[in-house]
Amino acid sequence: MNDEISRALNGERRALARVLSAIENRTVSIEEMSGSDSSSTEDIMWSTMAITGAPGVGKSVLVDALMTLWAKQGHRIALLAVDPSSPRTGGALLGDRVRMTSVDNPAIKDQVYVRSIATRTASGSVPLIVEDMASFLHSCGWNRVLIETVGSGQSELRCAAVADRIVVVEGPARGDGIQAEKAGLLELADAVLVNKADLDGAKKHASELQESFALGQNEAPPVLLTSGLQGIGIEQAAEMLFELKASDRATKARMRERLLARHERRLVNHPSYNECLKRLTEGTIDIENALSILQGEHDE
Repeated sequence: MNDEISRALNGERRALARVLSAIENRTVSIEEMSGSDSSSTEDIMWSTMAITGAPGVGKSVLVDALMTLWAKQGHRIALLAVDPSSPRTGGALLGDRVRMTSVDNPAIKDQVYVRSIATRTASGSVPLIVEDMASFLHSCGWNRVLIETVGSGQSELRCAAVADRIVVVEGPARGDGIQAEKAGLLELADAVLVNKADLDGAKKHASELQESFALGQNEAPPVLLTSGLQGIGIEQAAEMLFELKASDRATKARMRERLLARHERRLVNHPSYNECLKRLTEGTIDIENALSILQGEHDE
């Protein structure tokens, strides 16, 4: 694996894919990799940006449009697309690449990289995998890494929280802005893009979001209208997002999620984790006993 890591660090894409697979399958950890650092991310506004939102709002097409524009400007952009796994088979559709035209564009294909990640079964493992894969991509010279999540569930919130910036994508007149806020997405947002701006209800929804943010006592994130399919607002969004600053409001919420994610990481990586799950299932220990074991208060 050391040879694969060296080749990946030197720009070989096949080796990069194999190393990322090893990280995803947890057969190698980022801590074990010598010579992998994130020096390429120095002196830039952000190195990782999560783009999240409910299914159907057009995230993949929008992300592809942003990646295409940034790549044409000479930036190296990688995308980690988190796909939901089937609870029955454990498989994932991994369909984001189907919507990505930038990876097949001969003019910019060397400037973009797309990788899908299946959520699988363990909620705690997803942020761990995403964080480590993004870190290795930085080491390989991909100075900007996007993380696209499906935008539902605590696991996706934790995925987003590993990023330096979080962008929430909304759709036109979805009518569930309050529900999104309850889910924590808008609380984490450094910016909000109302996509499919060519459809009825988009402007109204953007106005409602701006009014909602204005009612709060903290700084409001920018709200822009876009259409990845029609190219509306893409240049303005790309310019704004590339230099996007973190708000104090979103940073506090993000740090909360990171703290919880790191706690999850310690529990999931504990050598007694699976044994504790087994004993909990059998009823031979309770939750407090399991936490004591996994937090290292005593061994059994």
